[in-house]
Amino acid sequence: MYNKVTLDNGLRIVTEHIPYVKSVSIGIWVEAGSRKESEKNNGVSHFIEHMLFKGTMNRSAKEIAEAIDNIGGQINAFTSKECTCYYVKVLDNHIDIAIDVLSDMLFNSLFDKEDIIKEKSVICEEIKMYEDSPEDLVHDLLSQTIFDGNSLSYPILGSEETLNKITRDDLIDYYEAFYTPSNTVISIAGNFDFRDTIDMIKKYFGKWTPKLDIITKYDKPTIHHDISKKRKDIEQLHFCLGTEGSPQGQDDLYALLILNNILGGSMSSRLFQDIREDRGLVYSIYSYPSSYKDIGIFTIYAALNPNYFVEVIDIIMENINNIKQHYLSDEEIYKSKEQLKGNYLLGLESTSSRMTSIGKSELLLGKIVSPQEIVSKIDSVRLKDIVNVVDRIFDNNKFNIAYVGKFNNEKELDIELKRLLFK
Repeated sequence: MYNKVTLDNGLRIVTEHIPYVKSVSIGIWVEAGSRKESEKNNGVSHFIEHMLFKGTMNRSAKEIAEAIDNIGGQINAFTSKECTCYYVKVLDNHIDIAIDVLSDMLFNSLFDKEDIIKEKSVICEEIKMYEDSPEDLVHDLLSQTIFDGNSLSYPILGSEETLNKITRDDLIDYYEAFYTPSNTVISIAGNFDFRDTIDMIKKYFGKWTPKLDIITKYDKPTIHHDISKKRKDIEQLHFCLGTEGSPQGQDDLYALLILNNILGGSMSSRLFQDIREDRGLVYSIYSYPSSYKDIGIFTIYAALNPNYFVEVIDIIMENINNIKQHYLSDEEIYKSKEQLKGNYLLGLESTSSRMTSIGKSELLLGKIVSPQEIVSKIDSVRLKDIVNVVDRIFDNNKFNIAYVGKFNNEKELDIELKRLLFK
């Protein structure tokens, strides 16, 4: 059962009561991610996420961790391109501690100058770790390529250069601009008393008033059409092929998800079976859609011997062209729907995943989409819907490629890639 309450200050609270579990998950969702940043302060959203764990007026960083560890709970956070989430999962009889700790972090964090210096060093190490992972690096490079000139192209972590220039005032200014009640959702899923919990949230969050209340509208990006590369002394070459996808909340996203399962979204998919199993040209290959508020992208990734790069791109394009010419069979579509529904419903078997589902949906779409609605939307997809998606996204004027690794004959390689992708 879902409930939504909006406090007088604009803070939204969405809940799902699950009486047969012993846990409860609470998330604070703030619509502040790298997409809200500028070239100058890129990385500030993620930086603030770190700083909220570094100590408050009431608790040290160690005491924040101990408050949840001592009751067998879990506390963590993440930053994405469009939001930041702080979340706790505890036994249902400890919900009061969870809410107290989260509110303390949100309202009483010190942003101590010495801690800021230390945390810059920590995040710089995180950036270096990311740089050492070519699979992560190539996905960022694709975003920079496909969204060039738009804030969606910015890396979530920022760079060492932008990070070192961020001051305490920059952190506070950004925090005060975007950490406001009208820009925040609290989501709760699990076993809890609804009235007592809402009263508790009113106690801790009801007097929250913004110092600033900035409403920013995103500049809708355009899909670019380019090739980017980064030379790295590694054994494999990692690449992403990206094109237009579907935004969040659009019905054609479900057609794209079904298409993705068939093309590269699973071990039984066409690309995996053709390129890995039948030809043995790669170890890792997969595809997936990424959806944002007003746009989406569809990505195919592979890691392989550099000598097979052009050959594998050629095979991928053969598979795409085969779908464009012959589309999909009814049997493939039926199997993909069952797979999609199964994966989705099995993923909802924890209070954490349910908290994430309702919190993110309310924050970015302004509504909760129930599992029943999602299953119904999957079932309602027809071949013509998939045909429309295929014709829209597999457009030679929308293909982008990014690759990372060792490569020779760079000019000749780009000519071959353009021949295959841009014809």
